[in-house]
Amino acid sequence: MNRRCVIVGGAGIGDYEFVRRHLREDDFNIFCDGGLAHQKALGITPHLIVGDFDSHSNPHSGVETIVLPCEKDDTDTVFAAKEAVKRGFDSFLLIGAAGARLDHTLGNVSILLKLHALGREALLVDDYSEMEIVSKNPVYIDDSYPFFSLLNITGRARGITVKNAKYPLQGAEIDCTYQYGISNEVLPGDRAVVSVEEGELLLIKVTRG
Repeated sequence: MNRRCVIVGGAGIGDYEFVRRHLREDDFNIFCDGGLAHQKALGITPHLIVGDFDSHSNPHSGVETIVLPCEKDDTDTVFAAKEAVKRGFDSFLLIGAAGARLDHTLGNVSILLKLHALGREALLVDDYSEMEIVSKNPVYIDDSYPFFSLLNITGRARGITVKNAKYPLQGAEIDCTYQYGISNEVLPGDRAVVSVEEGELLLIKVTRG
């Protein structure tokens, strides 16, 4: 399947113009409960709606809708990701997934890990950054990003290589108790390259200083 799945959560979005730049006309859009509040500002139509509707009313719009129980293990966003995997999507964009609720934000970041473990590509975008998981396959960062950070969120990350950056690394390790990979910078006119031999890191590309 070539189409990408966009999952819209209920976290706040302040810069709709920035988020809209990541959208494509052929995306398959899943709106999760409170994410429906973003529909008009995003200018996109749901192909699927999921949720327990504790934060937004069920629109009964004729769009395919999966109504979830309020008491469940999966959040609406996690359920949406699992449902999209079942439907064969292998590329994902999460928006409205990082905001004031830190618990939900961290839970949604873990979706990136789950999708990565399944061999899917996934990007989480908020008002200030683009987040993805990096492991053995090199990830390239151009100098349009003022900063980028590498965070260990899995407990293991060894053999870290960072090239063409202000603070390069070769065969390094970042431990969860010492997150020293914050606010690196791509060398002007170049592209940084990041890879991890063992484990995974959360790469956060900061879009504004």
